[in-house]
Amino acid sequence: MAYKKKYPAIFLAAVLAASLAGCGASGGDTQEQEETAAQTEESADSGSQDTEAAGGSEEAAGETSEEGSADSSDSSESTSESQSTGGSNILIAYFTAAENSGVDAEASASYSEVDGEAKGRMEALAEMIQAETGGDLFSIQTEEVYPADGGDLIDYAAQEQDEDARPTLSTHIENLDNYDTIFIGYPNWWADLPMPLYSFFDEYDLSGKTIIPFNSHNGSRFSNTISTIEELEPDATVIEDGFTVNERDVPDAAGDIADWLDEIGY
Repeated sequence: MAYKKKYPAIFLAAVLAASLAGCGASGGDTQEQEETAAQTEESADSGSQDTEAAGGSEEAAGETSEEGSADSSDSSESTSESQSTGGSNILIAYFTAAENSGVDAEASASYSEVDGEAKGRMEALAEMIQAETGGDLFSIQTEEVYPADGGDLIDYAAQEQDEDARPTLSTHIENLDNYDTIFIGYPNWWADLPMPLYSFFDEYDLSGKTIIPFNSHNGSRFSNTISTIEELEPDATVIEDGFTVNERDVPDAAGDIADWLDEIGY
């Protein structure tokens, strides 16, 4: 009878152990599921944050792109403005003793009174051409000081020619490549170019450019100066139909210059 009493007890103990084991297994599964769910939720939150970050990066990139586009637009406008205001492609270079004599223009033998103002004759003609073409003015000046008196100036010019002098220039063109048309103005001295013009053509290679002479004279017009320019600048196009005027008529030459420029297409 004692053995019979033990069996039910053992059986109950086994059932209880199995039940406890089942509960423990169930609790473990639940904990793992909760941990898995927590990890999944954390991953989802992380993915959401990454997505937001990516969205922010794209937005920032979009702003950068817009700024870059704006900068590019500004640069383009600046370039366009620079091109549209880059200045004339016409240079009007001239030599007048009045600006190289070391005295006021009125005291020089090479001046004329234009509209009540004393000016070197070639300066006056150059400004008339500028008024019609919009070109840039350039005064050819030398370190040499020329006599203000008319008689002394003519003698000095003859001496320079005899010596085949090349007076040193004190003004220089810094942006020659910007110009494709160059008006060249000078007085006729002893049927030739003033020697500073020889210095000018020695200094600058005007190949491929168009040269248009204009001058003042006291009866000799251009003499052979245009053919001389062609020899000095053989690779330039020299317009032989230049403008020449008697020095006494310089103050009233504006109308004739306008007509001449129309004739040659300027």
